[in-house]
Amino acid sequence: MRTTAGRRSLLFGITGTGVVHRPEDSPDVDTRFAMVRDAGVFDYYDRTPPTGELDAYRRASDKYGLPILAGGFFYTLGRDEPLLEWHLRIARELGTRVQNVQLMTLDASGLQISDEAVATAYLDACEIGDRLGVAVCLEVHVNMWSEHFGRVQAVADRVARSGGRLRLTLDASHVVFKIDNPAEQEVQGLRADVESGKVVLDPFSPASVSRAWIEAGLVAHAHARPAVPKNPPNVWGRHPDGKTGRGIQYPFREPAPGTWHTPWREELLEPWKEVMRQLLAHHASNPQSPLQMISTEIIPFADYGAGARYSLFDDSIALATWLRAEWAAAQAMNDKTL
Repeated sequence: MRTTAGRRSLLFGITGTGVVHRPEDSPDVDTRFAMVRDAGVFDYYDRTPPTGELDAYRRASDKYGLPILAGGFFYTLGRDEPLLEWHLRIARELGTRVQNVQLMTLDASGLQISDEAVATAYLDACEIGDRLGVAVCLEVHVNMWSEHFGRVQAVADRVARSGGRLRLTLDASHVVFKIDNPAEQEVQGLRADVESGKVVLDPFSPASVSRAWIEAGLVAHAHARPAVPKNPPNVWGRHPDGKTGRGIQYPFREPAPGTWHTPWREELLEPWKEVMRQLLAHHASNPQSPLQMISTEIIPFADYGAGARYSLFDDSIALATWLRAEWAAAQAMNDKTL
């Protein structure tokens, strides 16, 4: 397995749904693993195998020498607890280290899940995961309890009072795309807290939520998806009900003319890049950092890259290459201070 030299270890992988050049592509499991291996910049594959495909994933992992070190799925409380336990057991079989858990905003009865319910579900999952050697991480994500970012610390406090420690999967795109985006801030009533200063989205501010999570040592896993403030809606993406994609993904490299719907400006990526640099710097300098790996997640769904005519996979390769360079720079900077 390829590793990055330096005082701290950090692995870089890719989520399986991002292993496509065009959104309409549907390569088989073997082809996807071959693509990732041949790219030469990824240490691992990030995916919980769909039902019936466990053996195919195991064969491809062995064939291409590419471990499946992370996985993830979304769950509705009051219905999907057995599914989560099954996924944790699959993770152990595959040698997966981290299971990314997305808890939907509403439970099986249609009610919004409380901070207490989130904390309890997390601790229950950790009890199983810890026995199996799989770290459970809750993701900061739209359409989930954590879309109001102020709830994250409240849940972390509840977990701590129960003797546990919250582990997060940080996907900074979900924070960055809401910057200067009042319509998106309306979801879960976040806008009032942003306007009052209770929740700070700007990563350049010392009070930003993403910086607070990083510095508190909560981030144990990360998904890397480029996004920009007030990210343009994905007008080429449509949900089954006809709604336009929300827009939580931005090309990492300048797309060729006609391959994306909006003029591209590289400087708009700086807030997102700043979060990633903060995460890398913290991990390089803090021996207690729980971060194990970062998975690129440039994906083809409606809210993200559906309809794109540039290669999503090539963007992931470029992003992984950038992350490796930034990680080396963070380590070199830390070495100077020792």
